[in-house]
Amino acid sequence: MNLQQQVRFYLEDIDTAIGKSVNLIITGLVLLSSAIFIAETYPIPVLLRIQLNLLNQFILVVFTIEYAFRLWSAENKPRYFFSLYALIDLLAILPFLFTTIDIRFIRIFRWFRILRLIRYVEGKTIFGYVSREDSAIFARILFTLFTIIFIFSGLIYQAEHFVNPEKYSTFLDAVYFSVVTMATVGFGDITPVSQVGRLLTVSMILTGIALIPWQVGELIKQLLKTSNRSVLSILCTNCGLASHDADAKFCKICGKLLARVGSACELPLQDLSEFRTEIENST
Repeated sequence: MNLQQQVRFYLEDIDTAIGKSVNLIITGLVLLSSAIFIAETYPIPVLLRIQLNLLNQFILVVFTIEYAFRLWSAENKPRYFFSLYALIDLLAILPFLFTTIDIRFIRIFRWFRILRLIRYVEGKTIFGYVSREDSAIFARILFTLFTIIFIFSGLIYQAEHFVNPEKYSTFLDAVYFSVVTMATVGFGDITPVSQVGRLLTVSMILTGIALIPWQVGELIKQLLKTSNRSVLSILCTNCGLASHDADAKFCKICGKLLARVGSACELPLQDLSEFRTEIENST
């Protein structure tokens, strides 16, 4: 492999020690960057605020270097540049690229960094393989819910903090409002007053309605599929395979009719009568 191929491999790889370390560091910096912004919404000492700001600038530099490496090592650069993950990475580094321009609303793009974690919950994770499809869907539901609340809380805080500081004094106030709104409780003790805040609230509700029920439906279908495909220890007398689905009548390897000796008590009576008939006919 040449240098570009090696860089591309280790940026995407989550199996080797180097690839896992790189992705763990990037994931940790995503969470650390978000934690810095949360801390900055609270009254903290000036010195600590300066230190957090310097740390945040360092993280932005790392993200910028990472983005440059990904773009440089991509096989098809135009296709990668317009891909979802590349656009998310670009949004994450906009505050660094536009430091000379005093546009405060650009800071909201830092909340899209959390979307970078999507690449770590599809199929396999940096901590290992997800062995069951229903577990992967359940993890995706939790991540989707967390992402919606986290991002919209950051956006709503940005929109409401300066016009309604009594209600949205910290990030936790925005999270409280988002959770109460998403849960359809609606206490009414915290409400947005700006048009942008109200628009973001509507967008958050619609996003939750569109994504969560659909993923829950996928989870239910997967659970039903799993429950209907329970495995029995039925030995095939031809090839020796010992595990078959509960509704299997023939071996899935060699196709021989399964006699189900010793496993008859685990089958419904209707299935037992069918198997007796098939066995008698085959003999």
